[in-house]
Amino acid sequence: MGSIKNLKLYVIAGEASGDLHASNLMRALKNERDNIDFRCWGGDKMEHQGGKIVKHIKDLAFMGFIEVISNIRTIIKNIRFCKKDIEEYQPDVLILVDYPGFNLRIAEWAHSKGIKVIYYISPQVWAWKKSRVHKIKKFVDQMYVILPFEKEFYAQFDYDVTYLGHPLLDAIGDYQKTAVSKEHFLVSNDLNTKPIIALLPGSRKQEVSVKLPIMLEALKSFENYQIVIAGAPSLEQSFYNSLITEDVKIVYGQTYDLLSNSEAAVVTSGTATLETALLGIPEVVCYKGSAISYQIAKRLIKIKYISLVNLIMNREVVKELIQNECSSENIENELKHLLIGGYKREQMLQDYSDMKKILGKGGASEKVAQSLLKTITD
Repeated sequence: MGSIKNLKLYVIAGEASGDLHASNLMRALKNERDNIDFRCWGGDKMEHQGGKIVKHIKDLAFMGFIEVISNIRTIIKNIRFCKKDIEEYQPDVLILVDYPGFNLRIAEWAHSKGIKVIYYISPQVWAWKKSRVHKIKKFVDQMYVILPFEKEFYAQFDYDVTYLGHPLLDAIGDYQKTAVSKEHFLVSNDLNTKPIIALLPGSRKQEVSVKLPIMLEALKSFENYQIVIAGAPSLEQSFYNSLITEDVKIVYGQTYDLLSNSEAAVVTSGTATLETALLGIPEVVCYKGSAISYQIAKRLIKIKYISLVNLIMNREVVKELIQNECSSENIENELKHLLIGGYKREQMLQDYSDMKKILGKGGASEKVAQSLLKTITD
């Protein structure tokens, strides 16, 4: 591995999905090389892989334009602290994971300091702010993307990025090798024997507080089903208790088990939509933000869909209920179509299968780790 003896990597992820993907990459990097030191902005999963967490994602995830503006002092303070911490650590390379509003600022600064910048999981510049591509070209030494259409998008700007597959294929594959049975899952969590509808209301307090009550209202008529919420690790049980009824269960750290043993799911837009699809569970996708943030986003974002499933397939596979359409009545109606079986459920499952073929084979984390190490030492 060249002349580098102890490889020092500074990794920044600001959200739950980034924590997942960064942790898998860190594990793959450790499999390739023993003496790597990780200093990180991230979550529990990255810490579990040996990362020294200097800022936790629970203190970093600000959602929506209004929320960002209202927390701008904290964000600026974090940026200053991050720059100072990187300079003191003196990493061999900086690895940025999604989280563009913050990470692109750090990339520009790091480039000016002569620090090698690797970006893993592209910001969604194809959705809005395409002008950011020019900044990425100038300040990012190597970009790894995880959606197949992103390579073609960047090629329009004469920027060669690397696509080596989607890491969720590996995360799901690893889980399925040791997946628990439905009986074990139900017993271990003291749930009754009714079929399950899973609720994934998000990982941020502000989004959960908006969407979870709507989801729960929608499911009041599903008396023959057990409603189970996938709790976010960054949110306390007491927070959920203020929103749920005694008939609703919540589980932590078992999202894949919950989904795998569910008949259907109601999912907040984001990485969870793809996870649910890869596990083969019919889903309804929801998004509802503040009215002002939504109106701003509506004018800026230039994509037809918000869920990764539909973006990858470039057509509507899963129903997206956005803003005013995200109502208890609409969620209830869509779920009924998915639960009674028939054409809509079967078509969705077939579309999931087709999507997996588009994503390609697994091994993304290992391939990125090997390529990244080669890039660092070249």
